[in-house]
Amino acid sequence: MSLIVQKFGGTSVGSIERIEQVAEKVEKFRMDGHSVVVVVSAMSGETNRLIDLAKQIQERPVPRELDVLVSTGEQVTTALLSMALDKRGVKAKSYNGSQVRILTDDAHTKARIREIDDARLHADLDQGYVVVVAGFQGVDENGNITTLGRGGSDTTAVALAAALKADECQIYTDVDGVYTTDPRVVDGARRLDRITFEEMLEMASMGSKVLQIRAVEFAGKYSVPLRVLHSFQEGPGTLITLEDETDMETPTIAGIAFNRDEAKLTVRGVPDMPGVAYRILGPVGEANIEVDVIVQNVGGDGTTDFSFTVGRNDLPRAREVLETTAAEVGAGEVTADSKIAKVSVVGVGMRSHAGVASQMFRALADNGINIQMITTSEIKISVIIEEKYLELAVRALHSSFELDREPRDENAA
Repeated sequence: MSLIVQKFGGTSVGSIERIEQVAEKVEKFRMDGHSVVVVVSAMSGETNRLIDLAKQIQERPVPRELDVLVSTGEQVTTALLSMALDKRGVKAKSYNGSQVRILTDDAHTKARIREIDDARLHADLDQGYVVVVAGFQGVDENGNITTLGRGGSDTTAVALAAALKADECQIYTDVDGVYTTDPRVVDGARRLDRITFEEMLEMASMGSKVLQIRAVEFAGKYSVPLRVLHSFQEGPGTLITLEDETDMETPTIAGIAFNRDEAKLTVRGVPDMPGVAYRILGPVGEANIEVDVIVQNVGGDGTTDFSFTVGRNDLPRAREVLETTAAEVGAGEVTADSKIAKVSVVGVGMRSHAGVASQMFRALADNGINIQMITTSEIKISVIIEEKYLELAVRALHSSFELDREPRDENAA
């Protein structure tokens, strides 16, 4: 049969009862003849509890020691799940990241995976074991425990699937797949049977929290088929895979993504000269602040207005940096707006369909929604609007592109 890597998040293993349910699910896959590797997160709330303990000792815990501490959460879950499987007569072995030797760089609390030694895993799988691996963690070349950052268990699962050449990597979570948009905003949001890596990356970067961006990037790089499934409900979920020729016949738009965590900065009266964009954005980047949408408007008096967006939490620091820079380049006032949001239409079908932008802009105009900024890529169009219109915009676009309807079968008679 096939080799499957399964990942269960914190809510999926949040209690002994739920760990027992996960064990039953894994047992069924073994009974069907599949080889299974399971990656688990810490029990829901455990990582936050450990971080709180650390902060009772140090306001800013030493990163190396914090990694040692928080990595224990996943180890608890691996042992408990292995016990639950053994109780059911399913042979299982648990491993932490250093035992598997998930080799990472030495960037504590946000390490990146370099390579995985899969020899021990293959040996156990050949002997009929279910291998249970602690997600979110690894070890650097000096033997120090490292962690991969929030949501890192998704990346662990995908990396293991790539190393083992698994047939599929299944991410079990509290939703039954990827939707055309957030069902809490649009009642008619529809679960997608399939979406491409590119589309999922765009959806994730625009605010969809179903999968960690790094995990999707990793899966796309190594062509690992990903499937998002509900932990305790049956269903096919959503398959995330490579684009193929038939994708060009799929609906133009896969989904509507949005992000409330946006703020806009504008510096007025910037001298219109070569290099001024770098002089403005360079210090912002050096402050480790990520810039998103950028718009520059050239006036008739030799000056320009320069606007860009940042994460809302970065606004105070970004404004401080920008005000210093504006004074240095001889620009005018700096203004800020934290009541904005970003809405995006995403779909690989945009490559072969014209008129997506005009349809998007018409739908927003018909609902009296003003567009402040626009940015595009090959498979995405994003606009910045007032935050108070966000949900109206999402519903209007979802309706305009008829995302509540099942896609037509182009091959049907």
